[in-house]
Amino acid sequence: MSEPFYITTTLPYVNAEPHIGFATEIIRADVIARWKKLQGYEVFFNTGTDEHGLKIYQKAFDFGESPQQFVDRYVEKFKNLKGILGLSDNLNFIRTTDPHHIKAAQEFWRVCKKNGYIYKKPYKTKYCPGCELERTDVDIENGHCFIHRNIDLVIIEEENYFFKFSEFQKPLLELYEKYPDFVIPDFRFNEIKVFVKRGLEDFSISRLKEKMPWGIEVPDDSMHVMYVWFDALVNYISAIGWPDDLEKFKKWQADSGGVVQYCGKDNLRQQSAMWQAMLMAAKLPPSRQIVIDGFVIGEGGIKMSKSLGNVVSPMEIVNEYGADALRYFVCRELHPFEDSPFTIERFKETYNANLANGLGNLVSRVMKMAEQNGITYNLQLTTYNEEKKQYREAIEKYDLKTAMDFVWEKIQTADKKIQETQPFKLVKTEPEEAKKIISELLLGLSEITELLLPFMPETTEKILNLIKTGKAPDQPLFPRK
Repeated sequence: MSEPFYITTTLPYVNAEPHIGFATEIIRADVIARWKKLQGYEVFFNTGTDEHGLKIYQKAFDFGESPQQFVDRYVEKFKNLKGILGLSDNLNFIRTTDPHHIKAAQEFWRVCKKNGYIYKKPYKTKYCPGCELERTDVDIENGHCFIHRNIDLVIIEEENYFFKFSEFQKPLLELYEKYPDFVIPDFRFNEIKVFVKRGLEDFSISRLKEKMPWGIEVPDDSMHVMYVWFDALVNYISAIGWPDDLEKFKKWQADSGGVVQYCGKDNLRQQSAMWQAMLMAAKLPPSRQIVIDGFVIGEGGIKMSKSLGNVVSPMEIVNEYGADALRYFVCRELHPFEDSPFTIERFKETYNANLANGLGNLVSRVMKMAEQNGITYNLQLTTYNEEKKQYREAIEKYDLKTAMDFVWEKIQTADKKIQETQPFKLVKTEPEEAKKIISELLLGLSEITELLLPFMPETTEKILNLIKTGKAPDQPLFPRK
């Protein structure tokens, strides 16, 4: 029986088109999901959409629609990412407006309240509509949130329900001690440890319905709706059956060792501290790992953000270059954990250098020589042996760039071998030696293809078919742009 593995992305808001930042997150999670499946795991891969909150309510109003009409229309754009980005067939898609999720979020609230971790009080705070988070002085620069510098902070003064976050300092630090790789990378783990060690403050988990009517109603209090984070985070357990199907929940949350959560660095506190405390409050098993992406940086060194309006559309890139070109760029050209620049000019440059002139050219040259000399290869995918240890360990540490660099070293080695031996010329004078070299190149190409399986699924399928048939491609895999 296969061992279970559960991985999820965050749920993006449906207040705008999908952008390259979320595409980066879900592509990376998909690579890990595919890798684990290749290793023999039974994989549950989750994504979806966060559909409640003030930003969505306001957007719907701007379009003259009801919030439900608005999210129903926009959610399709996120569902379509599965085909656009070449994501896994078994991708689970959850909406926070799904009846099951609403039921789960309300039951989660009831459990936390019953256990003594929810209470009501009046309060006043500075609130960032962009983050949908309360902000303290350490988060504010020049009167604005340090992430959304173009959005005015809002002063909220009302009676809300609060979660007793302050009671979880010691349990969280014990969790971090138990799992020394709980947050990836290390410097983000150190950040959250410092945050928790400073002491925790209770946080608001509701809004007055008269001020923010678009949300899940608080159980037994129709005057309040759940604060968007408290609602949305519950998707990680509602997606795997909680609270109705406890056998399914146990399999994916407990037996698997816990969910692996991909998210951006602006989600560090919510994912690795707030959500873990909420799970403790409900007496449920913790997550297993939180993998933190850096930001994708646009022109002028500013984070790409829907609220800032400086985003790049993944759909436009895929239409021009193909899904695997974007998957390549995300996995090799963007740093797995640090902020990374993205411009169309840089994308085109690396596409031509490493896909058109690199992988694509190698496939054309090797397969042309193989076809001309009648050389075929009985393709059998091998296991990831000791020689590929660096590649394997990099993926297990979510360092996809290092794994891809390993593959491109093999591509460069094969190119160098062609240049130095020139089998296309040698075949005229020493045909047997030339065929031996071409066979070795064909074997090397099959190994490269195997290594690319989790990263570039469409391309690997094309190359595997060429190798099986012994034919050169009719047209380049990656035409120059």
